Amino acid sequence: MNPFTDFSRARRGVFRLALALPLACGLAFSGAAQAQAYPNKAIKLIIPYAVGGSTDQTGRLVAQSLSIRLGQPVVVENRAGAGGTLGHDLVAKSPADGYTLLFSAAGPLTVTPHTYPKLSYEPVKGFEPITLVATQPLLLVVNPALKVNTVADLIRDAQARPGKLSYGSFGNGSAAHLAGEYFKTLAKVDMVHVPYKGSGPALVDLVGGQIDLMFDVFSTAAPLAKSGKLRPIAITSSERSPQFPDVPTMQQAGVTGFEAGTWFGVLAPAGTPKPLIAQLSKELNAVLEDKGLRDTLAAQGAVVRGGTPAQFSTFFKAEFDKWGKIVKAAGVTTD
Repeated sequence: MNPFTDFSRARRGVFRLALALPLACGLAFSGAAQAQAYPNKAIKLIIPYAVGGSTDQTGRLVAQSLSIRLGQPVVVENRAGAGGTLGHDLVAKSPADGYTLLFSAAGPLTVTPHTYPKLSYEPVKGFEPITLVATQPLLLVVNPALKVNTVADLIRDAQARPGKLSYGSFGNGSAAHLAGEYFKTLAKVDMVHVPYKGSGPALVDLVGGQIDLMFDVFSTAAPLAKSGKLRPIAITSSERSPQFPDVPTMQQAGVTGFEAGTWFGVLAPAGTPKPLIAQLSKELNAVLEDKGLRDTLAAQGAVVRGGTPAQFSTFFKAEFDKWGKIVKAAGVTTD
C-alpha cells in the first residue's frame, strides 16, 4: 500500500466535497428563496357568479386591493353556473399552491350542500378558509299595497290567511328562500314560496304586486326601499343598519332567534400550505382596513369582518350546521 497514493485520493475526496457543499447550499437556498417569494406570478380569484352581482362587486374590490398589497396581479375569473357550484368545483380541483383562490358567498358552501342530491365538491373538507371578508344582511320588504307596516302586522295577516301570502326569492335554495322558510318556522305561519332567477325579476314582480314580500340582499333591495317603491319592515342582522335606523332587526320585531343573510369569504383548495394561508390572511386583513373599501361595502349594507383562518373556519362550520337543520326542517331540495 502506497501512503502517498492514499493521501492523494483522500485529498481529492475532500476537494470534491468542498466543491459540492456550495452547490448543495445554493440549491437549498434557492428552494427557500422560492418559498419565501410567494407570490411570484399572477393569482386567479374565482368568483362563482356572473359579473355585476353583489358577490362579483365585492370580490373585485378585494382583488384590486390585494393585488396592490402582494405586488402581483390578482385576476378575477367569473365561473358562473349551477348556483355557484361550477366555480367551487373548479377551485376544489385546482392545485393547492396558493395561485387559485375562491371568493365565495355563503350559499354554495352552507346551503347548497344540503339541497343538492349530489355535489361534485366537499364543502367543508374541500377548502381551506382564509379570511371572512364581510357579512351582508337581508332586508324584509313588502309591497306598499299590503296593509303591513310591521313584522307583527305581517304575522297577523299570514295567520289570518294561511297559504295566501307569497314571498319571492332569487332562487330555490338561496339565502332569500331559506330566510323565508326560517321565518315561517319561527313565526308559525304558512306562505307560498315563488322562486326567480335572480333578485332583479323578483323585485320587479314585488314592485308590481305579483308577490307580496321578499327577503332580499340589502344592496339590491335598499334603493327600492329608499325610493318608496317597497316598504322595509325589518333587517335580518343582529344590529340595525345606519342606512335604515328606524327599521328594527327581526329579533327586535319579535321573532326571537332570527338572524340570517349572506357572507363573503376567501378560501383556497384543501392542502394549501399553512404558511401561504397565514400570509394571505394577513394581507387580506390589511386590505379590509382600507377606508375606501370599508366605506364602499358599508354603502352596500355589508359589515366588514376579517379575522384569522381559524375564526373563519369556526364560523363557516357553524353556518353549515345551522342551515343544514333549516333545510331539513323545511324539506328544501334542488334538482
